[in-house]
Amino acid sequence: MKREQLNREQLLELIPHAGTMCLLDSVEDYDESQIVCSSMSHQRDDNPLLTKARLSSIHAIEYGAQAMAVHGGLLAQKDNKSIQQGYLVALRDIKLSCEYLDDLKNPLEVTAEKIMAQGTSLIYSFRVSSNNNIVASGRVTVIQLGEQT
Repeated sequence: MKREQLNREQLLELIPHAGTMCLLDSVEDYDESQIVCSSMSHQRDDNPLLTKARLSSIHAIEYGAQAMAVHGGLLAQKDNKSIQQGYLVALRDIKLSCEYLDDLKNPLEVTAEKIMAQGTSLIYSFRVSSNNNIVASGRVTVIQLGEQT
């Protein structure tokens, strides 16, 4: 992977998530097939996914999906295209190893790897870890609304 870092402001330009709904803080590294992001939003009181002041580990899927969106945005930008809106249509092999993300005091490392891209269909695997311990992983299928332009 090439070492290209992006900050939060640059991320907000790539994805439709605005304000606190952008859960990622930075891109640490990426290449044509994968991306590594980091976040401390699981520790923030203004995290929009909090329920009764807790952040369920099921929301790690959203962290993975946002890493996928950033990756797609970076690749589209590189090719002078715009990323199309997409819908998460399938989850596979989801594994969660903790109950709440807010119990984790260290940053989250969010990795997404493109497994397949064909037409408007994308399949990515994702992994969310903290302090080198995997807390969530799985595969996500996304259908984009149209071809990239």
